Amino acid sequence: MSQTTPGAPDQPLIPTAGSPPEAVLAEIEAARTSDADWRAGRTFSLIYNTGDHELEELLEEVSRRFLHENALNPFAFPSLRRFESEVVDATAELLHGVPRAGTLTSGGTESILMAVKTSRDIARAEGRPATNLLVPRSAHPAFAKAAHYLDVEERRIGLGDDLRVDVDAMAAAIDEGTFLLVGSAPCYPYGLIDDITSISELASSRDLLCHVDSCLGGWMLPWWERLGRDQPVFDFRLPGVTSMSADIHKYGYTFKGASTVLYRSREMVRSQYFFFEGWPGGMYGSPAAAGARPAAPIAGAWAVIRHLGEEGYLRFARETLQAFDAYRGGIESIEGLAVTGDPDFCSFEFGPDPEAPEEIDIGAVGDFMDDRGWHVDRQQGGLHLMLSPFHARVVDEFLSDLSEAVAAGGTGRGREATYGGVG
Repeated sequence: MSQTTPGAPDQPLIPTAGSPPEAVLAEIEAARTSDADWRAGRTFSLIYNTGDHELEELLEEVSRRFLHENALNPFAFPSLRRFESEVVDATAELLHGVPRAGTLTSGGTESILMAVKTSRDIARAEGRPATNLLVPRSAHPAFAKAAHYLDVEERRIGLGDDLRVDVDAMAAAIDEGTFLLVGSAPCYPYGLIDDITSISELASSRDLLCHVDSCLGGWMLPWWERLGRDQPVFDFRLPGVTSMSADIHKYGYTFKGASTVLYRSREMVRSQYFFFEGWPGGMYGSPAAAGARPAAPIAGAWAVIRHLGEEGYLRFARETLQAFDAYRGGIESIEGLAVTGDPDFCSFEFGPDPEAPEEIDIGAVGDFMDDRGWHVDRQQGGLHLMLSPFHARVVDEFLSDLSEAVAAGGTGRGREATYGGVG
């Protein structure tokens, strides 16, 4: 075969003769030279860097041991059935849910897809049309993707002056086809927790389901609460909350992909399952969207929870909270910059200070930071940081470069705001 991959060396995609392992690994290392330098703390999304080498080595070993197993059939690998059940129940315990009322998924997008699908199916089983869901404008694009795949309408509701969803506007948008109200805890762009109390009360009063997207915060906010951080209640303690999503491959610190989708009751999660026996291969069943599932993320999620325990999670939570306060305070002390809103979480935006006498070009600031080797994400309103424990070690260096970037001025090169993409 003569076809080659764009940007790759001129060689066939499937070579005539194979290469020895050392040659393949050498080619992989060469291909990685332009990848983001996350180990040095210069990447502010995608990787949740603890700087804990013992934890890294544990996860690498777990991945090796479960590289080949397939979680499609839990009866063949009962260890995976145990690990998945315990991880789901641990997450439910953190979020004041009930045991055995959720599943593991490959990531937050699949968790949200499953929550929307399950909520739609429950509503339709009750005789409702279930044609639309209402989400904050700041909610994750996974809700739009779920609506697209499931052929329902996603309606984005505007934000109030505090950049949280306008609950009055959400109430006004409800019609006979509405089946689900959504809030974020927190949203990714601004790190703000929506008024989940009001959203859940609205859902209850209108006999609707309510999903809380806590993919980001689900494995961090409960620890911050234990550390005494003041924050609103957002979980199953609120009676109107019927489902939640929480990623373990974010602030649970396992590797991709491991997320959870949780429900208020065991009866609800059964509406997520799929069974089929109309073929000659025997009963087919799956708890979520995937059929064959890699075993390593399941085992890895279980292993990291066992290894860190409450003390380890509290340690990382404390480090991340300290980093959040240091970065936010440092950014706000730089003339010309301002943090957007009043973030509740260590995922936040900053940009030009609207009250500064001269507006800076935030694109130029981002370009300067790029040139210094920092990978700071762009949003439509500014630059975005998502902090991990390791970032506490590089805060002074980051703020020094950021101050220089603002002082340097200039005009940006026009790099667009992106979150995900296709190649």
